[in-house]
Amino acid sequence: MKNSKVNVADNEETSFGYTLSIINGKWKLLIIYYLSKSGAVRYNELQRMIGKITYKTLSTTLKEMVDDGIIHREEYPQIPPKVEYSLTEKGKTLWPIIQAMCQWGDFNK
Repeated sequence: MKNSKVNVADNEETSFGYTLSIINGKWKLLIIYYLSKSGAVRYNELQRMIGKITYKTLSTTLKEMVDDGIIHREEYPQIPPKVEYSLTEKGKTLWPIIQAMCQWGDFNK
């Protein structure tokens, strides 16, 4: 008899799997945290907030989050170019999850 268990973390069809697919990775929760605290932020400012993240990694992560509808990228037509990142309404709904994680950390550290 085959093992018929489904790994919900690997299955985006489950609510849990979908949520993990949106916030997975080393940097996404930090990006959501800083954008929640700061509002609209320019790329270099966000990179300074996060710290040890490479240009390529931040760029790739932001693109993924824009594609997922979590972050809004606003490009202003000026010289030099100005781009700001902020949370979408969908992205803002992740803030209570982060707050709960912070509370859990406060309670258990």
